[in-house]
Amino acid sequence: MDSDMQIFKAQRRHKFIMWTVVALCALFSLINILAAASGGRIGQAFAEYMNNHESFALLIKSTGLYGFFADTGTTVSATGKEMLVSMGLGQLIMIGISIVLIYLAIAKGFEPLLLIPIGFGGLLSNAPGAGVAEVLDGVTGFLLYIYNMGIAPPSIFPLIIFMGVGAMTDFGPMIANPKVALLGGAAQFGIFATVLGALALTDMGLVDFTLKQAASIGIIGGADGPTAIFLTGRLAPELMGAIVVAAYSYMALVPIIQPPIMRALTTVEERKIKMKQLREVSRKEKIIFVFLVVLLCIVFVPSAAPLMGMLMFGNLLKESKVVDRLAKTAANDLCNIVTIFIGLTVGSKLSADKFLAKETLGILILGLIAFSIATAAGVLMAKLMNVFSKEKLNPLIGAAGVSAVPMAARVADRVAKEADPTNFILMHAMGPNVSGVIGSAVAAGILLVMCS
Repeated sequence: MDSDMQIFKAQRRHKFIMWTVVALCALFSLINILAAASGGRIGQAFAEYMNNHESFALLIKSTGLYGFFADTGTTVSATGKEMLVSMGLGQLIMIGISIVLIYLAIAKGFEPLLLIPIGFGGLLSNAPGAGVAEVLDGVTGFLLYIYNMGIAPPSIFPLIIFMGVGAMTDFGPMIANPKVALLGGAAQFGIFATVLGALALTDMGLVDFTLKQAASIGIIGGADGPTAIFLTGRLAPELMGAIVVAAYSYMALVPIIQPPIMRALTTVEERKIKMKQLREVSRKEKIIFVFLVVLLCIVFVPSAAPLMGMLMFGNLLKESKVVDRLAKTAANDLCNIVTIFIGLTVGSKLSADKFLAKETLGILILGLIAFSIATAAGVLMAKLMNVFSKEKLNPLIGAAGVSAVPMAARVADRVAKEADPTNFILMHAMGPNVSGVIGSAVAAGILLVMCS
């Protein structure tokens, strides 16, 4: 009884805090809208009062409230496009979005390792006059400094993350059943389909994206945040905030987005398909695989070598079994530190002048389409392979071909269990899942060559 009461009180406290924040944002937004609707009369009267009271004016101008309400006209964003709202109102909106991201991470468990720092970075970057993500009075904000150090080309942070992913990843399921690598490759179809779609919409006059911007948007379909950062930093840094937030958001929403697509494209009988147990892969095979992938990358797609090289280097640390300290550092401490920096600096790109343009809405929609196509392509490829294969694949593992490791594999396993609680396909789904990581890196390399 006491525990139930404590839970009830905690829920009531959380609701109070949430609605208080919502009410404050609504109040500030209303005041800003009224100021804009007055045709500048309110702002003019306020300016006259400030001119007559200089010492008070200095104090007021140093506050965030002045920053929110001083600019009520439509502003040109950092991307050169017209903002959808005024700058002050835009900052309030982005603060609200940042709080929602943090709420989803804490209350719903959606990718908390990333959404919490991203949301907090967005919160700080939209504080008027704080200068944490810009050059203010000749001083570079600390988040801008970190961004320039690790995310701007040559994009050191994504490479370190790939090393950490490699140190945490077991490529054994893919080596044991190499044909599932085709599923990871099929999932990358969403990337290239979205690139073509973005260019088609540009030709129709609905949006205005260059080839480089379209390529950066398409990579969202891989559901691979570090790759999105790596590619966008080189091709379209002005779209960094929208693209990376979309990529990580769709990664977090894999359990919501993928299941309906998987169920729509498969029958109950197909979801019940059981696959035989995978053979055990030796350490020698895993080490040879590392060198084989790197050499093939160097020969065929050298532009993807930075990502692929660090991924395989991290995996070599793990599989060699002789440098456990380095492997653990790469997989844990170093990866965690860089994740914090990436989250904060990506969140800093959620500033109103960079985010609130109509192009951002187009990016979010196209990103969702890219991710959905990638999921569908993986499932359909598995069904196609079943036509020509004696040993049937559960088509659900094709949806794990996106790079969201290991979440996509877990979702595939969960949907399979809905049809048959005794069906365990998690390890089988890990094969396409890890091949999707390799596939997205290769796709990024190809896009870099296309846009160079």
